Amino acid sequence: MEKRNKHNGLNAPISIYEMHVGSWKRVPEEGHRSLSYRELADSLPTYLEHMGFTHVEFLPIMDHPFLGSWRYQTTGYFAPTGNYGTPQDFMYLVDELHRHGIGVILDWVPSHFPTDGHGLSFFDGTHLYEHADPRQGFHPDWNTYIFNYGRNEVRSFLISSALFWLAKYHIDGLRVDAVASMLYLDYSRKEGEWIPNEYGGRENLAAISFLRRFNEEVYRNYPDVQTVAEESTAWPMVSKPTYLGGLGFGLKWDMGWMHDTLSYMSQDPYFRKYHHNKLTFRMLYAFHENFVLPLSHDEVVYGKGSLLGKMPGDNWQKFANLRLLFGYMYAQAAKKLLFMGGEIGQWTEWAHDHSLEWDVLRQPLHSALQRWVGDLNRLYRAEPALHERDIDPAGFEWIDCNDAESSVISLLRKGASTDDRLLVVCNFTPVARQNYRVGVPRGGFWQEQLNSDATHYGGSGWGNLGGVEAVPVPLHGRDHSLTLTLPPLAALFFKSGAR
Repeated sequence: MEKRNKHNGLNAPISIYEMHVGSWKRVPEEGHRSLSYRELADSLPTYLEHMGFTHVEFLPIMDHPFLGSWRYQTTGYFAPTGNYGTPQDFMYLVDELHRHGIGVILDWVPSHFPTDGHGLSFFDGTHLYEHADPRQGFHPDWNTYIFNYGRNEVRSFLISSALFWLAKYHIDGLRVDAVASMLYLDYSRKEGEWIPNEYGGRENLAAISFLRRFNEEVYRNYPDVQTVAEESTAWPMVSKPTYLGGLGFGLKWDMGWMHDTLSYMSQDPYFRKYHHNKLTFRMLYAFHENFVLPLSHDEVVYGKGSLLGKMPGDNWQKFANLRLLFGYMYAQAAKKLLFMGGEIGQWTEWAHDHSLEWDVLRQPLHSALQRWVGDLNRLYRAEPALHERDIDPAGFEWIDCNDAESSVISLLRKGASTDDRLLVVCNFTPVARQNYRVGVPRGGFWQEQLNSDATHYGGSGWGNLGGVEAVPVPLHGRDHSLTLTLPPLAALFFKSGAR
C-alpha cells in the first residue's frame, strides 16, 4: 500500500490480467465447484507473479441475483458475493495479491441495476433509485433499470459504494462498466424512445455530473488509485481532469484499437496489405486519452470464438499469429489488458460455468505461448522505453508505417532518458524476409531482445543471431540502418547499445 502511488502511476508498467473469479479454475473432484477466495489466494498471486502481470481485474465480485450476468447485474453494492467465501476471505485474497506485488482492480457497475424485487428497483414502493419514465429509467439492452443520477441521494449511494471498496478492501482501482450507456440519453434507443435534455441534446447531463463528481471524490480521498472507463465512443476528454472539462477518469479502454486489430488479424495474411490502415490508424488518436488496450472477456463470448480461434491459417500459423498479436500489443503506447485464457491459447470461447482449459498446457505450442506472454510482461516492466511514456507522444515514433505491400511495420519506443530506445519490427505475413533494411536513429549494436519466432516460443527459429550492428547507410530519414531477417508472422524487439 505504501508503494501504490508508484505502482499505479501513469508512467508505470500496467499489465492487467482480467478474470472471472468463478471460472478461472474449478475442482473436478468436487462437482467442478469454483475455488473459494482463500483457495484462489493460495494459487492466483503466485501465478500472476510468475506471468509478470502487474494487476488483476476482477469481473464484478459484488452480490448479484443471476450468475449468467457475470455479476454485471448488481444488487449488493456493498457486499462481495458469498459464493466464494466471507468478506474477510475476500480481504485475505486482496492482501495476498498485494504481498506478491499485484494490484487489484474491480469492475464496478453504476450504469444499470436489475429489476429483481429484492434489489433496488421500486425500493420503497416508489421509483426511488430509478427514473419513473421508462424512456429514461429502463435499459433496453439488458432489461434493467437506470439510476436517476439527478438525485443527490442516488449520487451519494453510488459514490459511497465506490469509496467503500477502496477503504475497506484496499482496492487499487475501479473500472466503470458501460460508461457510454450513461453518457447518451438515446443510447440503444430509436427516435421517440428517449427524452432530450433541457437544451434539446442527447447528452445525459446528470450522468456527466455524477461521473465527474465520482472521479473527484475518488482521487481526493485516494490519489494513488486509478479509475478506468469502458467508454466505446469518441466522447472527448474521458481521461482528462475535470478542471479542464474532462470526465476525470485516470484511464480509458481503447475499444477502437481492439476492433481494428482483431479485424486485421482475422484476415488471411495474403489480404492484410489491403487493410494496413487498421494497424496504423490508432496513432492518429493514440494520445488523445490515457489508454488501456483491452483484449477483454467481451471478445471471447457469444459465438465470437477464442483469441486463438480468431487467427487464420493452419495450427502453427494460428499460434504464430497470436504471438504476433500480443507482441504488437505490447509494442503500442498504452497500458495492457488480457482476459484469462488468452495467455494459454484456449481453443474454446469463455464459458462462465466451466474452468479454463488448463489441460492444453500439456501441449508444447500452448505452454510456449504462455512463456511468450510472461516474457513480454517481463520486458514491458524492465524497459522504461516500453512503459514510461505510454501516454506521451514523445514515447512513440514510426520508423516505417507505409510498407503495406509487405505487411510490415517498424517503430521506436522511447523512455525519458535518451539512452532508452527500443525498436520493434512486426511481419504480418507467413513469408520470411531476409535483408530487410530498417532505418535507426543511432549506430552501434542493436540486441535482439525478444523474437516471437524463437523455437523457445514454438516458432520456426528464424532470427538475427542475437542482434545486428547498425551501419551508416541513411534510410527512413535516419542516419543509420539495420539489415534484418524478419521471421514469418513474428514480432521482434531490439535494444540499442545492448550486448
